[in-house]
Amino acid sequence: MKRIARYICLLALLPGTGQWALAQSVTKVGTTAAKFLSIPVTPRATAMGGSYVALATDASAAYWNPGGLGRMERSEITVMHSNYLLDLSFDYVAAAFVLPQGGALAISITGLTMPEQAITTIDDPEGLSSGTFGAGSFAVGLSYGRSLTDKFSIGGTAKLVQEKIYNSGASGIALDIGTLFTTPFRDIVLGVSITNFGQKLRIEGEDLLTQKDIDPTINGNNESVNAFFATDRFDLPLALKIGIAYQPYVSESSALTVVVNGYMPNDNTQSMSFGGEYAFLNNMFFLRAGYQNLFMQNNENSYTVGFGINYASQGVDLRFDYAFAEKVHLEGVHQFGLSFRF
Repeated sequence: MKRIARYICLLALLPGTGQWALAQSVTKVGTTAAKFLSIPVTPRATAMGGSYVALATDASAAYWNPGGLGRMERSEITVMHSNYLLDLSFDYVAAAFVLPQGGALAISITGLTMPEQAITTIDDPEGLSSGTFGAGSFAVGLSYGRSLTDKFSIGGTAKLVQEKIYNSGASGIALDIGTLFTTPFRDIVLGVSITNFGQKLRIEGEDLLTQKDIDPTINGNNESVNAFFATDRFDLPLALKIGIAYQPYVSESSALTVVVNGYMPNDNTQSMSFGGEYAFLNNMFFLRAGYQNLFMQNNENSYTVGFGINYASQGVDLRFDYAFAEKVHLEGVHQFGLSFRF
């Protein structure tokens, strides 16, 4: 039963398969490829309900809002691991380097993977002798952000997106663009990003090879001409995100930050996420909470919580972060992350 559920979750993240269960609906849920690009990265952002577009001024800005890279004052490396739904693994690594001439350059890798699975056939329904197959989704990005003024920064990300299952896969190029603007009203920060604008993905590969009789009405011709199934092309999960970040309370040793995000995807209804972070003991400890995708139709996400511990020594900061994201029907997701700032 667990194997069946695993396949259902994986297929929902591959091009277009989700629309099978929604054939009688006009909704666009499940009609995009590379859906793993919509999974929030880093525990700090996840714990705040994924409301991070206006707050991303660290290495994870390569994912959330590349405009935030322009506001980085120190270089940073961040890694994240999450035991995602069932036994899927979701990982994110980003390294951002502040450049002497201004701005910051970042390299990031996102991956959603699963353990090797037994190949089952009609003759071998238990998969005892047919070998195994693997599946996974990956994105490799190159980002650059720069501050044009002390109040406004802009950046972009170019990434290669690939999804594979056994001997077949789909790949394409996607672009993100984002900006950060510090408003004159109480220094409220406004962030805007457009993510995953790019090519449609189409599954191709050896597994689509078949034999075809090109003209069944003719006797004596070759009935086994090699041919490939032509699959449809599916859009990437394009989304517009607008965020606001505000600090209503700041003291010498503590600060409270609140964030709100508007989320407008091409494969679902509009929604809103919000969260907050309380830093205390001179930014050594952090408590966070939030809520994901309020008002989204058939929303599977729910509340989020988390914490962080920061250790600073001789100009080097090491931070551990944890987040838990509750789901409505499935098991909640745990995320763990380490950030190294120098």
